[in-house]
Amino acid sequence: MKKFNIPKGTQDLNSYEINKRNFLIKIIKKKFTLFGYSPIETPSFENKSTLYGKYGEESENLMFDIFNSGTFLKQTKKYSLIKFIEKYNNKVNNNSFKNKLVNIFSNKTLRYDLTVPFIRYIYMYKNQICFPFKRYQIQPVWRAENPQKGRLREFYQCDVDIASKLYSLWEEIELIQLCDEIFKELNIPIIIYINHISILKGLLEISGIKKILWKDFIISLDKYNKIGKKLVIKEIIKKGISLKYFENINFILDRELHFSDKKNILKKKLKFSKYGYDGIKDISFIYNMIKNISLKNTKLIWDLSLARGINYYTNIIWEIVPFYKNKKNFLSIGGGGRYNKLPSLFGMKNIYSVGCSLGLDRIYYFMDKNNLFNNIIINNLQILFINFGDEESLYAYKIIKILRDNKISSYLYPNNNTKISKQFKYASKNNIPFVIIIGKKEIQKKIIKVKYILNKTEKKYKNINDFIKTFK
Repeated sequence: MKKFNIPKGTQDLNSYEINKRNFLIKIIKKKFTLFGYSPIETPSFENKSTLYGKYGEESENLMFDIFNSGTFLKQTKKYSLIKFIEKYNNKVNNNSFKNKLVNIFSNKTLRYDLTVPFIRYIYMYKNQICFPFKRYQIQPVWRAENPQKGRLREFYQCDVDIASKLYSLWEEIELIQLCDEIFKELNIPIIIYINHISILKGLLEISGIKKILWKDFIISLDKYNKIGKKLVIKEIIKKGISLKYFENINFILDRELHFSDKKNILKKKLKFSKYGYDGIKDISFIYNMIKNISLKNTKLIWDLSLARGINYYTNIIWEIVPFYKNKKNFLSIGGGGRYNKLPSLFGMKNIYSVGCSLGLDRIYYFMDKNNLFNNIIINNLQILFINFGDEESLYAYKIIKILRDNKISSYLYPNNNTKISKQFKYASKNNIPFVIIIGKKEIQKKIIKVKYILNKTEKKYKNINDFIKTFK
């Protein structure tokens, strides 16, 4: 018999998992709205021309292109695809030819993230948008990554971004405060590691590394606190980059150095670097302001090895990791930064953009692993009515209507031939907290008997309104 499976890197979710996810979304949306962000949605796929050329080659290799749909193959006969291939057969290694051939079969791509579609949205509706434009977006994205725990090929991102016509570091400060608020409510202490692209450029200037090796070096450097110094050195050498470049900046990569110590060392080392000066100035402003605002649940650490999103981030960058029960974690649950150059790729000048993205599935995975959902009642169905027969069921439905009018989820067990014990077992298995028992005796006495499944106690009420008061 044929076996059926879901595609690699995807997941099925049962009702309990969806309820947990919805619980997270509800809190995140609430905080996004509290900070003045408005929702938008964009299509699950975009034109290839929108997405390609924005992320860098490494990210573009992870994109899912969509095969042209409908009667495409029949239509190709009209312009003779076979003759086209034969004509260019001797040029198969030519990138231009490959791109033309790929574009014949596919001109659309599943979105890689929510940021580039956001900028495309601004480009299309810029005359209708009031700046600063603050939006949030909670939708799935797709990446052809190697699936593992906490990393899927289809996953949800929760993004907030600000597009402005003026540049202000207060926008970064607001986003850091927003993350602090969200994770405080989720009971997850976090560390936000922060850095600046200009400081990275300044460090590379003093390291003496050639510009052609800049990105390869930075990608390895970003792994410094995840895989350790030895493995980073091994990776750098494997890429053909001399170890001397790394040794020139290794002295400053220690996360445990105090902010003021890092600042003083960098000011001396980068005193002749325009990039370095600008970066230090921005980082110092954010640290000084945050110190006076006081975060509730967040530790801010300057990590000079942090180098995320170097293909389109331009200034401040940050990464969010849990610091639960005083244990450091290496699984990032969010990140963000400023990407002022991205709007210019869409022909928009003087648009400044900054944003933050939270990985919904990563947050879910972390909370589930650490039993952080345990004290939360996550169930759609709250009350089950035992089915004794048609007469009792009709009486029960009058009460069910009152409960539903009060936004209390209720359900009558559908079959009165099922043993009472099995109906109770159904409630227990489905984590339904209350069972209401209304048989002939209860109808005659005009009472409502309620069984509390969790603590196995029973209570009688004179009418449904008394129960509703207690329930609420």
